[in-house]
Amino acid sequence: MSDGRAGIENQVLGLAEAVARRRQATIVVKRVGWTGRIGRLPWWASPFPRRWLTPDSGIEAPWPDIWIAAGRATLPLSIRMRRWSAGKTFVVQLQDPRAPPQMFDLVAPPRHDRLHGDNIVSITGSPHRITPQRLKAEYARFAKRLDGLPHPRVMAMVGGRSKAFDISPERAAQIAHEIQLPLEQEGGSLLMTFSRRTPDQARALLTARLRHLPGMIWDGEGDNPYFAFLAAADYVLVTEDSTNMATEAAATGKPVFIMKVDGSSLKFRLFHESLEQQGAARPFGGAFHGWTYEPVAETDRLAAEVLARMMAKAG
Repeated sequence: MSDGRAGIENQVLGLAEAVARRRQATIVVKRVGWTGRIGRLPWWASPFPRRWLTPDSGIEAPWPDIWIAAGRATLPLSIRMRRWSAGKTFVVQLQDPRAPPQMFDLVAPPRHDRLHGDNIVSITGSPHRITPQRLKAEYARFAKRLDGLPHPRVMAMVGGRSKAFDISPERAAQIAHEIQLPLEQEGGSLLMTFSRRTPDQARALLTARLRHLPGMIWDGEGDNPYFAFLAAADYVLVTEDSTNMATEAAATGKPVFIMKVDGSSLKFRLFHESLEQQGAARPFGGAFHGWTYEPVAETDRLAAEVLARMMAKAG
């Protein structure tokens, strides 16, 4: 259950798929939509939320065994699901719901949100859909374009504007310089992707400065090579503004370098420190070097916890 945004939906799908790898299950995707301005109201201001759903939301019985949701738009439904299902649905809410955690069976926020409680299971970063099998399959789709690229292959994942961060044209120029120099020195190739939050000026500047390098810079058109890039990369660069991208990179077991952008955030600093403590990430200092670590498998750990607690509740 999500509002349809890719970053949110990938989290709930990632956990659902991890559960389904452990227990035979059918995954049904629901995207909640609200009429008028109802979706902007706080969760407690919608006493009869199903009246205000758009027809294509499809929130109706029979209710699922497990309900996995994320995002503010899902909260009015999540907090009522246990009542609607007479307690038979195990309700999992990802991220910090900013609502009393006892309204859910399990709350799974990122560890850097520093939430604690009996039904809270904190994880490093966010759930995701990265598996070795998926990376292998996605690489095969783009193999003709990737096989001949020189090593080291560096994937650069560029985020952008958020409440805490931004990428100014000046910082974009610095990032381009920091990537270009070591790649040219080592004779490697670049695999670059942007997020929906990347400012147009930053995107255009990075593309103009780096498109002469061997590799691919995805312009958002056609099939998305994101997972294929992760599979192909020897090193991964991630701008510091994205939890999802850094968590996905750390799931590969490949060296992850965190790139500075404009702004700062205590929560993100704690998140990056957690990745560093697990051996997955280091700050980017303008040079590439390798190391090994166990891939960060927090989605699988959370899935096991969901099933264990669900069985304990069922008695």
